[in-house]
Amino acid sequence: MTKRLKSAGSDPVEQLAPEQGLSSYQHALRERLLAAPVIPAPDPWRPVFDYKYGAPVGGLLGIGFASHPESGRDLVMVVSHDGHGLFDAVTGEKIARDRDPDPEDSTPDAVADLSCPGLGPIAGSRVRIAGLFGGGLHTTTGDGWTLEAVTPDWPNDRVLLSGDGGLPHSGPHGERWWHIFHSTYSELRAFGFSPSGETIAVATSSDISLWTRRPDHSDNSDSSDVQPPAD
Repeated sequence: MTKRLKSAGSDPVEQLAPEQGLSSYQHALRERLLAAPVIPAPDPWRPVFDYKYGAPVGGLLGIGFASHPESGRDLVMVVSHDGHGLFDAVTGEKIARDRDPDPEDSTPDAVADLSCPGLGPIAGSRVRIAGLFGGGLHTTTGDGWTLEAVTPDWPNDRVLLSGDGGLPHSGPHGERWWHIFHSTYSELRAFGFSPSGETIAVATSSDISLWTRRPDHSDNSDSSDVQPPAD
C-alpha cells in the first residue's frame, strides 16, 4: 500500500509505507527486533545508576571517555547546554562540574577533532566528544562484545548488546544478544564502549546511562575478564 501525504500549500506526495519493499528476510528480522523487550545486560555487566533511565542531563550534546590519571578507572565527560560534567564510570559519582566553560570550548564543533578541555582530575587534557556534532565511540571490545543501534520503529532507536558479532543475531534474544536500551522519549546522541572495554555508555538528549563490568567496592573479584557466552 502507498501512503499519500499532503503538506500545507503543496501537492500530495506519494510515500512508501514503512514495510513496502522489504524482502521476507528483512521483514522477519524487523519483526524479531520489534518483539524483543528491554532486558538487563548480562553478567558481568551491571548498571551504574539506580534510576531506570540513567542520570538526567538536560540538553545533553555529547559524551567522551577518559581515564583517571591515578586509578586508571574509566571517566565519562558529558557536554550539555548547561556546561560540562565528569562522572566516575564505576560509581556514577559526578566528580567535577563546569557550568560556565569558555565559549570557544563549550561545544566540540569549534575544533577539528571534536574535543573539549578536560576538567577535575583530567584538567589540562582534551577529550574527544561524540554526539550531536558527530564523532563516535567504540562499538566492539577486544574480547568479543558488540554494540549496535537499530531502528525498526523509526524514530525510536534501540541499543543492542551482543556476543555473537552483531546482526542478524541468529541466537535467541536473552542468550546471545540483549536489547538493553530503548530511546522512546529522547533523541539518541551517542552509544559505545570505553577504550578499556569496561564501560558501556548510552547518551540521549536528556540523560546518560552507564554499565560497567568493573567490580564495585564490595567485590574484590576481577569480572572485567569475563567474556561473552560461547556459541
